[in-house]
Amino acid sequence: MRILVAEDEAALSEQLAAALGTAGYAVDCAVDGERADFLGRTEGYDAVVLDLGLPKVDGLTLLRRWRESGIGTPVLVLTARGSWHEKVLGIDGGADDYMAKPFEIEEVLARLRALIRRASGQVTPAITIGALVLDPRSARVSLAGVPVKLTSHEFRVLSYLMHHRGRIVSQGELTEHIYSQGFDRDSNTVEVFVARLRRKLGGSLIATVRGMGYRIEEPA
Repeated sequence: MRILVAEDEAALSEQLAAALGTAGYAVDCAVDGERADFLGRTEGYDAVVLDLGLPKVDGLTLLRRWRESGIGTPVLVLTARGSWHEKVLGIDGGADDYMAKPFEIEEVLARLRALIRRASGQVTPAITIGALVLDPRSARVSLAGVPVKLTSHEFRVLSYLMHHRGRIVSQGELTEHIYSQGFDRDSNTVEVFVARLRRKLGGSLIATVRGMGYRIEEPA
């Protein structure tokens, strides 16, 4: 799963990126609205953390542009502006959630998990498919109650597939959602991660749909 952090305060941006990385997400950062707009339009994100007070293009203008152009990525707005008027403008502009600074990083993570969960149609915090359980809160996976140790990229691949269970996900889509923008991406490595997951979780969990991609489905 991949997150865009659009925040011009360097220390806060670094803090958010570090916490999100530890939680198992791929993270890109933008320090102004122009960069955030470019990334939001050209890259695939599962959620955006958006500061309304961005330079060059403010967050509210940016959010309205995205929504008007059909970009429906869940957006959590952050702002130092504490008035109810700014909150209403943000929500009316297309924000999915809102937090005023200062805030606790853990609450940001919890709200992002909720946004991603709702966007993918999940109703419970942990995702369960048969005996497999993935808990985004702890970035842990278990199979029949036994913890399964995964690398960060294996976890991202599994998390994305489980959040989109029942749907065919192409290699290109997986590549877009497991690597940050500056990473040297190679779609062929997705095959390697899937092969490793099959060894650890069982060969029947992730189905290959020839010429199209991969799919996880509920067991019959």
